[in-house]
Amino acid sequence: MSRRWEDLLEQVARERYQRLVAHATLVSASPSDAQDLVQESLIAAFSGRARFGSVEQAEAYVRRAIATRAVDAGRRRTREARLLARAAAQTPHTVLDTDRLPGADVVRALATLSPRERACVVLRQMEDLSVVETASVLGLSEGAVKRYTSDGLTRLNAQLGSTTDAGERIAVRTLDTTEVRHER
Repeated sequence: MSRRWEDLLEQVARERYQRLVAHATLVSASPSDAQDLVQESLIAAFSGRARFGSVEQAEAYVRRAIATRAVDAGRRRTREARLLARAAAQTPHTVLDTDRLPGADVVRALATLSPRERACVVLRQMEDLSVVETASVLGLSEGAVKRYTSDGLTRLNAQLGSTTDAGERIAVRTLDTTEVRHER
């Protein structure tokens, strides 16, 4: 069993829809927005508390709702255009070129590594985590961490034109206890 307002909505939509779309087109000056305006206005008219005694009353209410929504949409577009113009005026004139920042070549080279190689290289070399800690963080075996780190560093060196120099390591030698006594 259908209620009275549902019958009235169906009748307005069936009999008056084309006229309402034409009205919305004239009010909004936008054929593409007209159907949306009619739909929104029908929903607003029949979902609220308004009670209509006839199709003419319902159509008149929907027409007013169309006009109100069209004006609101126009105001919103004008406000948005002003905000965009204001934001464009405040945009700094200096553009930061990230390709010229220090380390940009390293960032680009890291982007070419596989995700696991990149993660291992960053965690081991930049975050200074141990092999065990890196393996724990990534859920890999220690051997896999060593392999991904080695492969990643090899690829980075090739791309950056650098080499891993064994001379960077500090040689550690054990001291004999007699040498320690003589140094004091």
